[in-house]
Amino acid sequence: MTELIASFLTVFVGLFPIVNPLGMAPIFLRLTAETSARTRARLAWRVAVGGFALMAVSLFIGSHILAFFGLTITAVQIGGGLVVMAAGWRLLMQGDDTRAREQQAAAPDDDTMMRRAFFPLTMPLTVGPGTISVAITLGTTGAETTSLLWTAAGGLLAALAVAGTIYLSYRFAAGILRRLGETGTDVFMRLSAFILLCLGVQILTNGIAGLPFFATP
Repeated sequence: MTELIASFLTVFVGLFPIVNPLGMAPIFLRLTAETSARTRARLAWRVAVGGFALMAVSLFIGSHILAFFGLTITAVQIGGGLVVMAAGWRLLMQGDDTRAREQQAAAPDDDTMMRRAFFPLTMPLTVGPGTISVAITLGTTGAETTSLLWTAAGGLLAALAVAGTIYLSYRFAAGILRRLGETGTDVFMRLSAFILLCLGVQILTNGIAGLPFFATP
């Protein structure tokens, strides 16, 4: 039981700050602004389920998948960092007037939005390369322990708990932001977009630092 609690706390503390569901909730709300509340709730559920699957797979077999394709965590960080940077920049530079009206005129239908549940809403915006690399590292560390069953159960419960916070944050994001008012919501969304951009830069620089010719001899 001690190993279960220790594994749960280690994985949860390692994953939750990187996933940052509260910080990503305004991004999710902005990307689903033209959908109905019912569709947004379905999307929140799918993102949470998809995020849990990605975290669980990364924890338990992520290192084996990378080895099968001949990939490294460095490559995942560089490629994913570029994608996250592009998403953050696009959201940060998104206009409020003309562009917003153009987007509303060509708003995607609910079926189109549901097809976007995995990409980009789940991967890379919610569970991105930073989360995956940390999960793989935690999974590799956990595999070295003697109580594999308790360690695996704790990691699985931690991934489930993080997924639960994703669902709650995304599901009720509209109600929370509504209390901030129009100006407060816009400021919060711009700030979240900037944080997302900086996160992408951080992931990219971590990947570049891991390249062989940047490694310290």
